[in-house]
Amino acid sequence: MKKYNPKEIESKWQKYWESKELSLVKDKANGKNYMLLTEFPYPSGNLHTGHWYAFALPDILARYLRMKGNNVLYPIGFDAFGLPAENAAIQRGINPRDWTEQNIKHMTKQLKSMGASFDWSREVRTIDPEYYKWTQWMFLKFYEKGLAYRAVAMVNWWPRDKTVLANEQVVDNCCDRCNTKVIRKELTQWMFRITKYADQLYDDIDNLDWPETTKFAQKNWIGRSEGSVVKFKVDGFKFLDFIETFTVRVDTIFGVSAVVVSPELAQTWVDAGWRASNEVKDYIKTSLLKKELERKEEKEKTGMPADFNAINPTNNEKVPVWVADYVLGHYGTGAVMFVPAHDARDYEFAKQFKLPIKKVIVPEAIAVIPRNLEDIAAGARSDLRVQAELWEEDGELVNSGAFNGLRSKEARKKITKELEKQGLADFQKNYRLHDWILSRQRYWGVPIPMINCKECGYQPVSEKDLPIKLPKLDDYKPSDSGESPLAKAKSWVKEKCPKCGNDAERETDTMDTFVDSSWYFIRYTDPKNKKEFADKDKMSTWLPVPMYIGGAEHDKMHLLYSRFFTKALHDLGYLNFSEPFIGRRNHGIILGSDGHKMSKSRDNVVDPDEEVSQYGSDTLRMYLAFMGPYEQTGPWDSGGINGISRFLNRVWNFIGDFEEPQKTNEEAERIINKYIKEIGEDIGNMKFNTGVSGLMKLLNELEDKSLTKKQYEAFLKLLTPFAPHIVEELWMDVFGNKSSIHLENWPSYNEAFLADEMVNVAIQVNGKLRDVVQVKKGLSEEGIREIVLSREKVKSYLENKKIKKFIYVKGRLTNIVV
Repeated sequence: MKKYNPKEIESKWQKYWESKELSLVKDKANGKNYMLLTEFPYPSGNLHTGHWYAFALPDILARYLRMKGNNVLYPIGFDAFGLPAENAAIQRGINPRDWTEQNIKHMTKQLKSMGASFDWSREVRTIDPEYYKWTQWMFLKFYEKGLAYRAVAMVNWWPRDKTVLANEQVVDNCCDRCNTKVIRKELTQWMFRITKYADQLYDDIDNLDWPETTKFAQKNWIGRSEGSVVKFKVDGFKFLDFIETFTVRVDTIFGVSAVVVSPELAQTWVDAGWRASNEVKDYIKTSLLKKELERKEEKEKTGMPADFNAINPTNNEKVPVWVADYVLGHYGTGAVMFVPAHDARDYEFAKQFKLPIKKVIVPEAIAVIPRNLEDIAAGARSDLRVQAELWEEDGELVNSGAFNGLRSKEARKKITKELEKQGLADFQKNYRLHDWILSRQRYWGVPIPMINCKECGYQPVSEKDLPIKLPKLDDYKPSDSGESPLAKAKSWVKEKCPKCGNDAERETDTMDTFVDSSWYFIRYTDPKNKKEFADKDKMSTWLPVPMYIGGAEHDKMHLLYSRFFTKALHDLGYLNFSEPFIGRRNHGIILGSDGHKMSKSRDNVVDPDEEVSQYGSDTLRMYLAFMGPYEQTGPWDSGGINGISRFLNRVWNFIGDFEEPQKTNEEAERIINKYIKEIGEDIGNMKFNTGVSGLMKLLNELEDKSLTKKQYEAFLKLLTPFAPHIVEELWMDVFGNKSSIHLENWPSYNEAFLADEMVNVAIQVNGKLRDVVQVKKGLSEEGIREIVLSREKVKSYLENKKIKKFIYVKGRLTNIVV
């Protein structure tokens, strides 16, 4: 047989599959439709190994599911608007559209080289007017229902690129991409009212098959707290009667030693005429320049006394009011009860500024004897003295007047209700989540479909005028003033007011690119539709998405925004589901061989094109699958890819030596059946690395055996999802099959062949050991039940009794409940 030549056969079969349209998927109403979704790429110019990891490995699952009888849609598209393309175009002096389309063309060629079974007929590109027409349409529908609005907001201004960044795009007060400083400033912006869905976004995630880390990230970002708003009367401050505080631990209210307010709230008092000291005013000003994350994570707490007092409503005790930047203006009321004995941040603050620490909660385990808290602090074991000094958990109330002896949960209800009678408290939920600021002061994005009239204010454009196309600009550089580059398109900007007909101007900000990616998966179901964003029947065929694979870096922004869009469109009557992605898995990151993230500056970047040229696509696919668990991060190892190359050459020679034997090899049949089950389960669970390992073990066990054509073909089918090109060549060329192996079914296994060793199984009746039987490992429950019930020893215990339950712990024991 000729020598294995990946370059020759891979190009050949890619052309064949395209000519036969093997990856084109029809909308079938058979109940076995399955959209396998991966996050569509940004057209940066070249694929890197991270793209291969993101797209080639899910293709293993896509091919397996098809062989299992599913109608699998594995779609592809390009998230093509955004700053990287615009900045690259500015550096090169070319139009962003030209740069982006050039990159899409190149990346499409590269994506096709990996042999992934994408349905290219459904390709979606966010820069196409027929796509962003519906993005603009959705904006208008949201605007009609009050979900899109314009308001003044404190934003993250990125001086380097002269635009706004979302909170999630700022890390340690810097841009998460380039690490340059971001400043806080007020701007009038377009926003989506995502906070309206805070509760749904928080609660509904519990029903999804998502990683717990992703669920936690979303819940943490939404930051829902259920607690109480408590009013503290103000003593000696003429600008207000009360300071409203929000707390989730009203059970600690007798331990309040101060009221601490945010710089934002204090600034409103200054604006109202509060004659604060210059030191306080300077502190407020400095604090407001800090990023929220910086304020939350500062190790050394800062603050200033406000020089007036508040009155605790439960005991009428006067406590000082402080301004401190660890309290956030948007969270709750912007003011908190300061209880240092039962809150770690307050505790640190109290130690730093020598404020009183009043203990009012003790652990229930030590709250019985002695009752006196000071006795506990003075005489208890050292670990309990620490708990008495700072105890953040629930417990039993002490030093709390009429509420002494209550447990925290009960006390929270009773204290709030008692204060509620006096008009001083109420139950309330609060959220960390902000509304989504979507305005961007850059060129390369979707124009916001609004018109500003001096007489009528902002008015929506007519739906019949959509799409509002992005005009071509010669000068698309951002302005130092913060004005969008679209303001330079004078003729485009001029428009008539849809309401009064007078001269008006188009909105010149563009949309955040996260808007584009919040609904793209819906368009895959009906990408050519010009009358609506997607046909309802086609959406019902494929959606919601059963499995979505992507990077953990999108745990907050993209996933949260897509969920918001879905819920809003559902409430508006356009979708019959309210969650976009039922299943979610995060993939890891490929590091350089030095263990660091790949970058040109480190000279550790692995070019997949070079690897394909040297080893072939199948080898690269299998090596990436073999590197480790798909969700984990790992370094590139050139020795590893050499090992996979040798394996595929062994497969080539193994199949090439095929000669039909006289009879079936029973030992080979047992081995093959075992791996059919194991490899199938590995792929189904996305344990691609153990799937490859299983194939290697299988080849080791079969190489010295004489196999039938059917057994050889079973081996090839197991390899098919991992190495689609080499199996097609061997299937068609060596075995002379006339149709593609990718149209074949996954081989079935016979359980009778699965037991490759004997195990002892204990037999219990009502929990008591009555017998032990030796059976083949892997025997099904039906098989073991038949054996157990036929045992003479067991029959004597079952005589004249009814079996209520038969319990089988595989390979270990059975228990018959009678």
